[in-house]
Amino acid sequence: MSKHRVSRRQFLNYTLTGVGGFMAASMLMPMVRFAVDPVLKAEAGGDFIATKQKVDELTSEPVRVDFTYEQVDGWYTSDVTQTAWVYKDEAGELVALSPVCKHLGCVVNWNGDKNNQSKFFCPCHAGLYEKNGKNVKGTPPLGPLDSYPVEVRDGILYLGKPEPNTHIK
Repeated sequence: MSKHRVSRRQFLNYTLTGVGGFMAASMLMPMVRFAVDPVLKAEAGGDFIATKQKVDELTSEPVRVDFTYEQVDGWYTSDVTQTAWVYKDEAGELVALSPVCKHLGCVVNWNGDKNNQSKFFCPCHAGLYEKNGKNVKGTPPLGPLDSYPVEVRDGILYLGKPEPNTHIK
């Protein structure tokens, strides 16, 4: 028998500290997991998003390509649909342009205006862009259309995130 005896008061202090610590941990663990869990998940996929467009079907005429991807924003997951105008230039290289006008963010259309054929037309304020996305002087847009980096895998078009236009020289 040890000479060091535990008093009734010490026994109650040890017991209450242990039970209180257990209860505090059981309340905090779900909150910590809720806050940290989305950060610890690995990202699925890469920087390029697959479209349904076959590269063999593309010509020098811009076509509208819609593509959808899953977006995770913290704890909220949603499907996002975006659009690109895609064509092959004179050298046979793929060009993918964002349809978002640099003036007010409206969507531009290819050959959308009868008086300005072979141009991208913004119906909001009559903005015009050349085929390579360069803004036409004297119309509202102040900058060229953004472009998508492109990649081809198994004959299917993959698009990256929009970036400043690289096709204007």
